[in-house]
Amino acid sequence: MATVAEYRPQLNWVEQDASVLLGSVGQVINEAMQMLGPRASYVVSAGLATQRSSIVCWDRISGTPLSPVISWQDRRTHAWVAQFNAHASSIHDLTGLFLSPHYGASKMHWCLTQLPEVQAAYREGRLCIAPLASFLLFHLLKGAPFFIDPANATRTLLWSHRRVDWDEELLQLFQVPRDCLPTCVSTVYPYGQLAWDRGVLPLYITTGDQSAALFGNGEPDMGCVYINLGTGAFLQCPTPGYPGVYPALLTSVAAQRGEQMMYVIEATVNGAGSAIAWFEREYAVSNLQAQLPEWLAQAGVAPGSPPLFLNGISGLGSPFWVPDFPSRFVGDGALWQQAVAVIESIVFLLQANLEEMQRVGVNLTQLRVSGGLARLDGLCQRLADISGLSVSRAAEPEATARGVAFLLAGSPTAWGDSSAGSEFMPQIDMALTQRYRSWRVALNQALTALKKI
Repeated sequence: MATVAEYRPQLNWVEQDASVLLGSVGQVINEAMQMLGPRASYVVSAGLATQRSSIVCWDRISGTPLSPVISWQDRRTHAWVAQFNAHASSIHDLTGLFLSPHYGASKMHWCLTQLPEVQAAYREGRLCIAPLASFLLFHLLKGAPFFIDPANATRTLLWSHRRVDWDEELLQLFQVPRDCLPTCVSTVYPYGQLAWDRGVLPLYITTGDQSAALFGNGEPDMGCVYINLGTGAFLQCPTPGYPGVYPALLTSVAAQRGEQMMYVIEATVNGAGSAIAWFEREYAVSNLQAQLPEWLAQAGVAPGSPPLFLNGISGLGSPFWVPDFPSRFVGDGALWQQAVAVIESIVFLLQANLEEMQRVGVNLTQLRVSGGLARLDGLCQRLADISGLSVSRAAEPEATARGVAFLLAGSPTAWGDSSAGSEFMPQIDMALTQRYRSWRVALNQALTALKKI
């Protein structure tokens, strides 16, 4: 598997090298097909899932990147975005999202005003500016098509549910020219021919990583909350139709299949895997994830409680929406206890979002978790205990690739992992409940103090 480094050249900046990222995708395609050997002949189509809010600029003629990939975690534009606060309600109504520097519009505007090569390409009619998925499709498919799907397009704050396309009102508001943007098409669409070492494959699916994860074990169940625990943690509750918008939650497109749209009520915890990575950097801890299972188990029997961690890594997401919240520990503890506090902060943020979903009338029946952090039994059990809901984890927690495969296969009725997964039933844990209550108090105090600044 190819790993592409993140760069943090300034506070709140998170970037990746676009050429290196593109090369890594091509490398993975060829390696995967080589590993299949003779079975590669059975592969008849391909799909693509990417991070939804990362953007990049490139030259339409040469294909040369004109900017780095600016990550969804990047918040360099948080001060610029504040000027649109008066439009926050209409933006939410149109897009289902909140005014935030995490989404693509402000990153695109930054590139258009701060990068001379981008400005020159725009003046000369050579500029492409789009979500990461479009950049990869343009370079990996024959004929350099310039397309984007709804799950990725909506994460720019420029795509509206009303139009199911780019919205002129939003384009004008954020000063992003439409002729530099890709054509919006369906999730399921004949995107083009994907080239690899031994031939080509038709690519029929493009979507976001979280959107794909929703379909990892087949068609989603209504009333169930799907939580994918990766760099961020994303909660999605599918709805039978367009659900409207909610005061502190997102309304997102999960997939468009022909004329059929599937929507989800969504919440986001920005500091999940990124919080663990922050802790490793900040405290020079190596191989933290390998030590976490023992530390999480130890926390239940060792004397003393872990401290609390107010987790604003990559910004405080729903239902609070504070892009520049300062992270900090409340209370003292050994290094291992601080690591446990970081994990518990992820659980507590998830619970805050579940409570918000219940507050607005969402009937929650079960939680299903996927992603790398879902492998932590101690996290899953804490989530069950604090929520009072059962937590189901598939035998293979990786859901994004399986979700793309499900959509590629035409959404078959018979789907899912036949291997036995794990079920975490809620138990009474008074100490954990008290830590959660204390964490809510500490977080509310911190948010109140921020408002006074």
